[in-house]
Amino acid sequence: MMTPFFTLFRREIARFLKVIVQTVITPFVSSFLYLLIFGVSLGSTMPAHQGVSYMAFLIPGLMMMGLMNNAFQNSSSSIVSSKFSGDLEDLRVAPVSDQEIIWAMGLASLVRGFLVSVITYLVGTIFCYYQQGTVLSVAHPLYAFYFIVVAGLIFGLLGISVAFWATSFDQLSAFSAFILLPLTYLGGVFLSIENLHPFWQMISKLNPLLYMINGLRYGIVGVTDVSMSIAVPVSLLGFAVFYVLAFFSLRKGSFQRW
Repeated sequence: MMTPFFTLFRREIARFLKVIVQTVITPFVSSFLYLLIFGVSLGSTMPAHQGVSYMAFLIPGLMMMGLMNNAFQNSSSSIVSSKFSGDLEDLRVAPVSDQEIIWAMGLASLVRGFLVSVITYLVGTIFCYYQQGTVLSVAHPLYAFYFIVVAGLIFGLLGISVAFWATSFDQLSAFSAFILLPLTYLGGVFLSIENLHPFWQMISKLNPLLYMINGLRYGIVGVTDVSMSIAVPVSLLGFAVFYVLAFFSLRKGSFQRW
């Protein structure tokens, strides 16, 4: 009964594993450079945040940034590529429901994002060990697992929604560059919002990515700029909103070849 779902899920996994350089090597190099430039070069000049070194503070932010970007890219690029080739039309006649399509693509996006976040964590652990002589442990595993799963699904669903709206790769890239990337950078990846002016702190708290980034940071190193009693429901609300948006995008979106 679940055969169509598992077939589509395996296809999505196999698709991104074929481009292993993009899914594994590139995140490894990016994480290495971010940690080298920000964690090592600038980290020595940054004060500890709530007793946590800047290197340890930075790693969860980079994990979440990689998770979000790769989850979004996985589902969005899959749909846009299928539009271009005409493969998406086959989903109209295939014995697979809209929910199965959403969950298969969303979970495959989560797997890719999770893989990238694990790579970032391992690279960060190596940097922490050689710079500080300590291994970066996970302070709250359940919170870390929760925010990785929810954020991966949210951005996989967002990729589905945006891909059905986009009519070209340029529009997809524009959304990622002008909306997703700024929200990620302004969500507390590199800097605690406590260092900002009160006005900008208030603006930052309107950014939903802030709660997911800080949620994972709390799970990994035990420090956060926001309360978990707020971060958890905000992330759940985000999942519900983007699931509904992905569902209606799938129902109303164009399946036609470009």
